[in-house]
Amino acid sequence: MRKLWLKKNEDRRIRAGHLWVFSNEVDTQKSPLTDFTPGEEATLCDARGAPLGSVCLNPASLICARLHAHRADAPLDKTLLHERLSRALILRQRLFPEPWYRLCHGEGDFLPGLVIDRYGEHCTLQISTAGMESRKEFIVQCLDELLAPASLLFDNDLAARGLEGLSRETQSRGDLPERLEVPENGCRFFAPCATGQKTGWFYDQRANRRELARYADGADVLDIFCYAGGFGVTAAAAGAASVTFLDASPQALALARENAAVNAPVPAGKGAVETICGDAFHQLNELYEEGRRFSLISLDPPAFIKRRKDAAQGLAAYRKINGLAMRLLTPGGVLASSSCSHHLAAEALRGCVAQAASRRRLHARLVYAGGQGPDHPVHAAMPETAYLKCFIAQVG
Repeated sequence: MRKLWLKKNEDRRIRAGHLWVFSNEVDTQKSPLTDFTPGEEATLCDARGAPLGSVCLNPASLICARLHAHRADAPLDKTLLHERLSRALILRQRLFPEPWYRLCHGEGDFLPGLVIDRYGEHCTLQISTAGMESRKEFIVQCLDELLAPASLLFDNDLAARGLEGLSRETQSRGDLPERLEVPENGCRFFAPCATGQKTGWFYDQRANRRELARYADGADVLDIFCYAGGFGVTAAAAGAASVTFLDASPQALALARENAAVNAPVPAGKGAVETICGDAFHQLNELYEEGRRFSLISLDPPAFIKRRKDAAQGLAAYRKINGLAMRLLTPGGVLASSSCSHHLAAEALRGCVAQAASRRRLHARLVYAGGQGPDHPVHAAMPETAYLKCFIAQVG
């Protein structure tokens, strides 16, 4: 392997365990990035020539290299991929009795650029780097040997692939199921396979949905940004008196209603299960003006901060949506506020909840602080991989 040289003092973060190398950290006099091809392997060296590990490169990307081994001249080959995926599988089998989980979580499983969600005999993959893309056949071979899946979906419509110069056209192998069936927390959900959000289902919120259900018995529930109804349906199955689903997608709302009917059939009657389609900011104002109030609210918006430069604008959006949600709570009601923006620190989200309460001269008692589930492991040296936050607060 050729060598990729770092500038002086740019090795500290890598020595601490981080896996990313940025283009401005590279000594381009000793190792011009333009000399490398996308997906090429190299040995990463500090300014003195000491090896730090092995990387895959993409000279066109801001993150120009990602470590896949802490030893020199280690190829990202089928043997290494099989070993890492085998370890990932063993961990998930310890955690979950059934094969519905995130099998591989990129850097958290020491496989940067690779995400795999398993849905029984189907797997959905997101490959976001040139290094992993050039080894796609190895990945498929490993999955065939470990799982023998009936079908594979390569969900390539990712902004990260555009940054890496990769095609964003979705691909598949085998007969894809029209819909995914997902057992979770005693419920049975349906979600789109090829047309859903992300990989079809948000496994990362599994534990947080279970926690919220503890407050559901007899509650009037509002599930904001509901998608297929994960929070609201789990609450309905736990004894909620009514559930209102709010989302901008008619397809998502139809699934939420169906999932509610499957898991928690309720007597016919006004307000038992309701769907509202539209912009959440606008609709929350409408609900307030109508005098509607709820005793349990889940707020799980999309990432309002996708880039660091959008942090101020995104934080303002989180503050606003938390305020709009909180004023719909009945006295003593419970709010679950989530964020999947890794640029928003947990303390900042907690501050959004606290500010929303204080502006209304209310007290918010935090009763739960959660994050992504254990099938989305956090790399201890990479705070970027701890992206999901969830606070549950009783407000009164």
